[in-house]
Amino acid sequence: MDDTLAGLLQVLFLLVLLAACYAPLGDYMARVFTSEKDWRVEAALYRLVRVDASSGQRWPTYAMGLLGFSFVSIVLLYLLQRLQPLLPLSFGRGAVEPAMAFNTAVSFVTNTNWQSYVPEQVLGDTVQMAGLTVQNVLSAAVGLAVAAALIRGFVRANTDRIGNFWVDLTRATVRIMLPLSFLAAVGLLIMGVTMSLRSGVDVTGLDGNTYTHPLAPTASQEAVKMVGTNGGGVFNANSAHPFENPSALSNLFQIFLMLVVPVAMTRTFGTMVGNRRQGTILLSVMGVLWGALLAVAWFAETHPTGAAGIATGAMEGKETRFGIPTSILFGVSTTGTSTGAVNSLHDSYSGGAGGVTLLNMLLGEVAPGGVGVGLVGILVVAIIAMFLAGLMVGRTPEYLGKKLGRREVTCAAVYILVMPAIVLLGAGLAIALPSTLDALSNDGAHGFSEVLYAFASAANNNGSAFGGLTVTSDFFQSALGLAMLFGRFVLILAVLALAGSLAQQKRVEATAGTLVTDQPLFGVLVGGTLILVAALTFFPALALGPLAEALA
Repeated sequence: MDDTLAGLLQVLFLLVLLAACYAPLGDYMARVFTSEKDWRVEAALYRLVRVDASSGQRWPTYAMGLLGFSFVSIVLLYLLQRLQPLLPLSFGRGAVEPAMAFNTAVSFVTNTNWQSYVPEQVLGDTVQMAGLTVQNVLSAAVGLAVAAALIRGFVRANTDRIGNFWVDLTRATVRIMLPLSFLAAVGLLIMGVTMSLRSGVDVTGLDGNTYTHPLAPTASQEAVKMVGTNGGGVFNANSAHPFENPSALSNLFQIFLMLVVPVAMTRTFGTMVGNRRQGTILLSVMGVLWGALLAVAWFAETHPTGAAGIATGAMEGKETRFGIPTSILFGVSTTGTSTGAVNSLHDSYSGGAGGVTLLNMLLGEVAPGGVGVGLVGILVVAIIAMFLAGLMVGRTPEYLGKKLGRREVTCAAVYILVMPAIVLLGAGLAIALPSTLDALSNDGAHGFSEVLYAFASAANNNGSAFGGLTVTSDFFQSALGLAMLFGRFVLILAVLALAGSLAQQKRVEATAGTLVTDQPLFGVLVGGTLILVAALTFFPALALGPLAEALA
């Protein structure tokens, strides 16, 4: 009962913190993407790279800039890993093997942060700081830029310009990601997170032997890892490691960091479209889903079946300093965003709780989703919901004064269908290969869940893992790398095409027959559509994995 009360108090305190930051941060981000003034450092950067900040871009040009920037980022991060022995602060750690370097480069540029290696043994501080930490900032900034472009599609009319990618990227980096990450890093340092350029510290154990504990510039990467919903840890244990997450206070602070920007983005949306209730309705859908999934996972983990339920709950794979409630709060939040950080082993969760973390990703990570991409995901679902509502009443659907015709619905359908195709085809192919059996530490329903979770995590750019699947083979390195690429950039292209199509339209005035979208009924429609689409798509796969395990 004490653990439950403490957990509920932490949830309440978390909600209070998010509510306090919701309006000021959301309105600030709206000003960032609507201001016509450039900061001096931004203007200097534009002159250096010869960017005309006053010019807008059509969606293909915007997309080409984004893809080109991401491609160069992947190449540079790949080269940093391959050339690691030549870099300072490498501590004698060798070059990362090609398949692993490719997977890691793709992972961090796509905001996935899937890690198929032991960070403290494989990477030195230069690659950690100049490679991974930089991409943590930039990949999150790309997500914010895409969200801003889509919102402009609703706001603008009779134009083919959706903004300037280089301006959006720069502002998201300079005005949002860097300041928030700096403040978060200071907070984590105060709470005891380590920050060092030493390779390690020697300590004498109780047996009298000397051991070396690795050190790293943890606080800086930990901050942007959470603020940017990235998730890649400096240590293999991720946020279960005491150097990354030393106390219950730092744990709650990290949960807040991963939620605050996605939550505030709904306020940004409402402010930019001129009707803040629109953002409130979307936030309510996210909040209800987050709360419902948290409740289900919490109950499943505190009432496990079998040997795990002999005591007060399933404590295997969890830090005793966090307990079940805070571990589940972290797990549901990290899979509800695209963060992927872990403070407990998802592979050790009960069938029901493990199924919730998997379902959270299969819903498209919209509760509340990653930085930028969470808002994009819920807006696409809203478009699908409006299309279905239009079919039911026999009229052309409209959303925020824009008609949803063939082009718009096609873009939304591509966005909805690509992720399930990657997950199901990838998991099916992996299960069909005999070599996958050697990579599994479990057979039966749980083993299938491990493979399904891996591809769901990669395709949704989450990065967390069940942990019972060995993914160091060239097949998994390549297959999961491709899943991350397609899961990130095909969806982004669909969103940018949607933004361009919306911006070209003239605004349609609301009539008596227009469905009101700033009332609770629309929230019910969006939430129902989201659950219906996911249920029809993934129920057979879930029935073979976590559902079968939970009912066994």
